[in-house]
Amino acid sequence: MLRIVIAEDAALFRAGLTRLLEDDGHEVCAAVGDGEALLAAVASTGPDVVIADIRMPPGYTDEGLRAALELRRARPETGVLMLSQYIETRYAASLLNGSPAGVGYLLKDRVADTDEFTDAVRRVAAGGTALDREVVGHLLTAGRRSGSLGELTPRERDVLAAMAEGRSNAGIATALVLTPGTVEKHIASIFGKLRLPASETDNRRVLAVLRYLESA
Repeated sequence: MLRIVIAEDAALFRAGLTRLLEDDGHEVCAAVGDGEALLAAVASTGPDVVIADIRMPPGYTDEGLRAALELRRARPETGVLMLSQYIETRYAASLLNGSPAGVGYLLKDRVADTDEFTDAVRRVAAGGTALDREVVGHLLTAGRRSGSLGELTPRERDVLAAMAEGRSNAGIATALVLTPGTVEKHIASIFGKLRLPASETDNRRVLAVLRYLESA
């Protein structure tokens, strides 16, 4: 069971998230509607993970993101899963800076796939990564335009995209219908071509790749 704080200004969506997570066996410690209330709720309850909308009152720009970044500076052990109605890669880039563990960025449409969503929540709470495949696609496209991924084969780009979504080697093998050994070879090749040091920690490995793409 995870202890969760939700920050979402739309009352109906907030109630839906609460019911979904409680039905999955978790405890929703607080469900609030703005960034200030989010920080106060986290300070008083000490949750395992926070789920927050990027755009919240009063300005409906990046209030939720700014609260989340402040939270990550103060409590890096708390997972943060951001939700957005739109693909905003600059916000994803902001989240990836600093402490690399326990970061998620999903489009709100993903909540409709309850298994995928609750799996993302658990992964982020455990210190993993959960990035929306469409956001990853935008990052990869930008990387190809800049030439930073020019050395990768099409299959290696597929593997890189799956890594960035937060999939394990076994998950990549299943999704792309590859053997685990083939996945390991592709990953080793990716790190070699991008001149990135391999790590035994999948989360750090994925985030290192994403940071390279962001700086391209």
